[in-house]
Amino acid sequence: MRWSVAFIWAVVLGSSAHSQSIQFRDITAKAGIRFIHNNGAFGKKYLPETMGPGCAFIDYDNDGWPDIVLVNGEDWPAHPKSGAKSGAATLKLYHNNHDGTFTDVTQKAGLAVPMYGLGVAVGDYDNDGYDDLFITAVGQSRLFHNNGNGTFTDVTKAAGLWGPKGFSTSAAWLDYDRDGKLDLVVANYVQWSEKSDLYCTLDGVHKSYCTPESYKGSSARLWHNLGNGKFEDATEEAKFYDSTSKSLGVAILDYNGDGWPDILLANDTQPNKLYLNQRDGTFAEKGIEAGVGFSEDGVARAGMGVDAADYDRSGRPSIIISNFANQMLSLYHNEGNGLFVDEAPRSEVGRATLITLGFGCFFFDYDNDGWPDIFVADGNIEEQIERVQKRVKYAEPPHVFRNLGGGKFEEVTEALGAAFASPKVARGAAYADIDNDGSLDVLLTTNGGPAYLFHNEDGSNHSLRVKLVGTKSNRDGIGGAVRVTSGAVGQKKDVQWQMVHSGSSYLSQSELVLTFGLGAADQADAVEVQWPSGQIDKLADVAAGQTITIQEGKGIVARRPYSLPAVKKR
Repeated sequence: MRWSVAFIWAVVLGSSAHSQSIQFRDITAKAGIRFIHNNGAFGKKYLPETMGPGCAFIDYDNDGWPDIVLVNGEDWPAHPKSGAKSGAATLKLYHNNHDGTFTDVTQKAGLAVPMYGLGVAVGDYDNDGYDDLFITAVGQSRLFHNNGNGTFTDVTKAAGLWGPKGFSTSAAWLDYDRDGKLDLVVANYVQWSEKSDLYCTLDGVHKSYCTPESYKGSSARLWHNLGNGKFEDATEEAKFYDSTSKSLGVAILDYNGDGWPDILLANDTQPNKLYLNQRDGTFAEKGIEAGVGFSEDGVARAGMGVDAADYDRSGRPSIIISNFANQMLSLYHNEGNGLFVDEAPRSEVGRATLITLGFGCFFFDYDNDGWPDIFVADGNIEEQIERVQKRVKYAEPPHVFRNLGGGKFEEVTEALGAAFASPKVARGAAYADIDNDGSLDVLLTTNGGPAYLFHNEDGSNHSLRVKLVGTKSNRDGIGGAVRVTSGAVGQKKDVQWQMVHSGSSYLSQSELVLTFGLGAADQADAVEVQWPSGQIDKLADVAAGQTITIQEGKGIVARRPYSLPAVKKR
């Protein structure tokens, strides 16, 4: 067997990183996060009840500390849940207090709006310097404009987004025509309503949640940003319309490296769709041609969550898609010729996820060794699943796969803490550095249950965090690619890159600030930003242990050294 030099170094350096004994500690209660998801379930087992909720990090007040958004459902009309106040459940906005705690500011922010919410996307669509919120829903999805004073205004109608009412799931902001204004892609699941709800059963006696195969599909929508706060439905004009889709996850990536954002839709019981940007305002669907439409044996799986990143330093984004129980996680490696190959069946990633049902998923470098790891939130949809499938559980532990380099992963979930590894009925998931200590923390939601906030602690590797501020490009720098070169003197330099992106995971969004693990290196020798506008900015000798803000065409305009951990360790 021939092992690459990169893999050998990864094993040597990785053993040191692994010995850090990193823990994800449950700080939910101490942080003041008191949230219980209302799925509206009252016994009829309506299809949407088992899908949500999503979550996100947003620095809505631009203080440099990520705040938390938790999406919520509501009671079904005429069916208030026992003991619940009708209309009491709304999404929640928690303000980061800079000390490891959060304050519920939902009412003050004007976000206590009842809706059967599912997903969330964060982006500054009007380039005013404040990130806005798009909330997907069963029924009417909504756009909330950030007023810059701690409040939001529902501008759905004024923006031209009012009207389409469906079963919307994940969403993402992107600038698909590179005009400097963020456009919006919204995934839709199936054509469902209370009146059209079907009766399905697992055991022939009790009603169960129907599979999406029982319902007709629904096309995702692409909204083009016209400026002045207005959008137009460009779905058909952009050749994006496909009524067979049953989409749950959305990821934005540049899979062919041409500098134009492409769109990946994770579909449930339909082939996944990969839309190649034609650079003329239209897309060409390439999912099956590229090898991501089906499993290795030609089956359309039940895709849920999705993310894309360069996990092997090939310079190209590869893809993960979480799937249903008995289908395993997809790990599509980008071969660089327009094709992807699913590496999961030949790796621990596939073997470990065969039985579990994955939802939220993402690449993130939890140990800051410079190699993106994988997180998957798990949980079944049917409480009585063990009656018909003895090996499958309703509540399931998450998965964390540590990247060993050389395309190899190992599962380390149990070593990261008992509370973190405990079984949950998980759905949405996102990451951010909540206390400015340079390590990524995890936010997790559960269906019909609480949200969890896990603090990453006991790591010793260095990192560098990068925030982009666009001028010619969109203000958030979404679509911008950052390349970081680092390494010890006399050794081969490490080159890693990430793209600022909205969406990904499942119904959720992680922070827009990028975190680069540097291992033992105390600086990045080079930082290069390729902006959506085509502008390239280059920096040299950037110290680790700080968050830098790079403005398009100006370089570093702000630096913030890491703080001592705001969250006290055990």
